[in-house]
Amino acid sequence: MALAAGAIAEVVLLAILSLAAGLGVLGWLAGTVYSAVLITALYRSGAARLGPADYVTLARATLVGCVTAMIADAFHQSPPIPLMVVIASVALVLDAVDGKVARRTGTVSPLGARFDMEVDAFLILVLSAFVASTHGWWVLTIGLMRYAYVAAGWFLPWLRGSLAPSMARKTVAAVQGVVLVVAASGILPLSVSVTLVGFAWFALAWSFTDSVMLLYPRRERQLVTSFVAKFAHAAPKNKPM
Repeated sequence: MALAAGAIAEVVLLAILSLAAGLGVLGWLAGTVYSAVLITALYRSGAARLGPADYVTLARATLVGCVTAMIADAFHQSPPIPLMVVIASVALVLDAVDGKVARRTGTVSPLGARFDMEVDAFLILVLSAFVASTHGWWVLTIGLMRYAYVAAGWFLPWLRGSLAPSMARKTVAAVQGVVLVVAASGILPLSVSVTLVGFAWFALAWSFTDSVMLLYPRRERQLVTSFVAKFAHAAPKNKPM
């Protein structure tokens, strides 16, 4: 029921955007595809039942769908930037809510944490794509860094290791959304905005580099463990006489 309600809410919000801001076909297509992929992914992950914090994240994900729709529609017409900035800002504010709700209700879960992370990452991706149109293609790499890191983990399993919570890394991640929303709003002179986004880029690059450096020492230990496991599996087993 919760997932169906999320999908319905997305369609209702897209309809409101159509009436209030003239959302076009591209926007509708992007919004509905985003919603379909989100709901399908949640259903397959076993999230038929959501916790209190997950409802907050689902609401935030629905807002991200609206931002995605408006940015996609920008290929056809100028988006309503003030409205887009407001919706993206609300989504960023809610990012600070779902974690607190999960801790206070004792419903912290790996699925909830992953859901939260994926919504954050996608919002950063679409915002970086929009800002890149005025600030330069390099801004898009802000949104792509996390996906490149995940893709690297497919080939380097040690990159998939867990890290201790870090306030510095959390702060850098939060700053990306704020900086990109400010840049998208156009309230700052372009030169100042480019400089600000550049600082955010370097901070994010440092954050991922720091994660790699922390995980790298585990590489040899993981390789040895993997080799021993494979050797034990391949070794012939003594059959009873």
